[in-house]
Amino acid sequence: MNANVPTDGPISPTPPDAAALPSRKARVLLVDDERLVRDVLSAALATDGHEVVAAASSQEALAELRRSTFDVMITDMILGDADGTDLLRTVAQQFADLLVVAMSGFGTIESAVEAIKAGAFDFLVKPVRPDQIRRVVHRAVEQQALLRANRSLRRVLEPAYTLDTVIGRTHQMQRVFDLIDAVADSKATVLIHGETGTGKSLIARVIHQRSQRRNRPFIEMSCGAIPETLLESELFGHARGAFTGALADKDGKFRAADGGTVFLDEISSASPSLQVKLLRVLQERQFEPLGSNRTLTVDVRVILATNCDLQALVEKGAFRADLFYRINVVNLGLPPLRERLTDIPLLAEHFLRKYTHQSGRRILGFTEEALQIMQRYPWPGNVRELENCVERAVVLTRGDQIQKDDLPPPLVAASEASSVLFAAGSGRPLTLREALAEPERRIIQAALEANGWNRQKTAQVLDVNRTTLYKKMKRYGLLRPSRPRST
Repeated sequence: MNANVPTDGPISPTPPDAAALPSRKARVLLVDDERLVRDVLSAALATDGHEVVAAASSQEALAELRRSTFDVMITDMILGDADGTDLLRTVAQQFADLLVVAMSGFGTIESAVEAIKAGAFDFLVKPVRPDQIRRVVHRAVEQQALLRANRSLRRVLEPAYTLDTVIGRTHQMQRVFDLIDAVADSKATVLIHGETGTGKSLIARVIHQRSQRRNRPFIEMSCGAIPETLLESELFGHARGAFTGALADKDGKFRAADGGTVFLDEISSASPSLQVKLLRVLQERQFEPLGSNRTLTVDVRVILATNCDLQALVEKGAFRADLFYRINVVNLGLPPLRERLTDIPLLAEHFLRKYTHQSGRRILGFTEEALQIMQRYPWPGNVRELENCVERAVVLTRGDQIQKDDLPPPLVAASEASSVLFAAGSGRPLTLREALAEPERRIIQAALEANGWNRQKTAQVLDVNRTTLYKKMKRYGLLRPSRPRST
């Protein structure tokens, strides 16, 4: 094969900016079966201080990659022992952090597209000038530095989406943790159901972060937050002219999430036409952008969430049965906060630490009364409502503890109205007999007072016999001391 390196006559003058390339150094693996190409390009890269290791075949290249670490690989697409495309695919699978530059003497559009699809960062047509290779390696090194910075940032942010940040000790939450562990690394579609504010988005992110897709995009979209007319375009993209205002082609969420995870919240609000497209994507991983006949294929993991009973919607004909059965592969239910009484103090303390850190305030905790009020409240907004409540209390409190008066008045009022359902000082729910005792005592006392504490009249009004009334009065401490007879 022709070396395709210009050696006859002087090399083209190096452009001014090529000589002034930044001095970031890299380890470069150069793969070509022509020695002259290896020598010329290695010398060019050495002028920028890069460390170059040369390999004459794909087997030598793979051996070098397994032996040491490289920042960039430059390879010919036609090698003596293998097709360069096969080498690119192997590198993409086994050395995902390595940036690869492909070269070929047959510089067709098709060959360039094939190389990029196989994982190449850039494509050069031979003969390759020394200044060209210096430029492309410089760009590759800058890109590599950016990728490393992103990975470093991701490592800082990852703790926000680890299983440790999902707080809960109740048996319901332990079951959720077990399911997350079981499904995280699979390709199975997950359907998360739970009331508003139970943490469905957080759980979806944790599943993604614990999977092998963690370094790929996580794209989240609420189907209920976007008008139906735009929802299909947002998910699948559109072609230019597909509708009024579509001035250019646009990629949708599924294309953007290729290799990663798509999280669709409020899936129950998807229109019938969108449900048909979703079913196809889930089954075949293929779709057409709006207004286009071009079929796109993506590799995505789909997680969906709903606060509705999809089974009931299917029975009413409001949701496609075939889509429901397709997305109901792994069903993960999140319990409402009112069923997690022992988790409320844990969550409250967690949010207290979060917002005191943000505000720079020093607040030691909650009073026992404040915690009891929070445990008696039904939390219709669940964990999200609890977080908002704690944030408000941190802003308003003037002491070093969150007290009853720091909580929202409607919350306190609702909690006190339901306090009859809880044992005093324990926070535990009362038995039915305990819960009914206080209302019964009040009714009997009111009847006695209305009848001048005359047991006979009171028994008649309450429609009980005098013996039963006496026993209840005794149980509730309503017996009045006997008046001494006058002499």
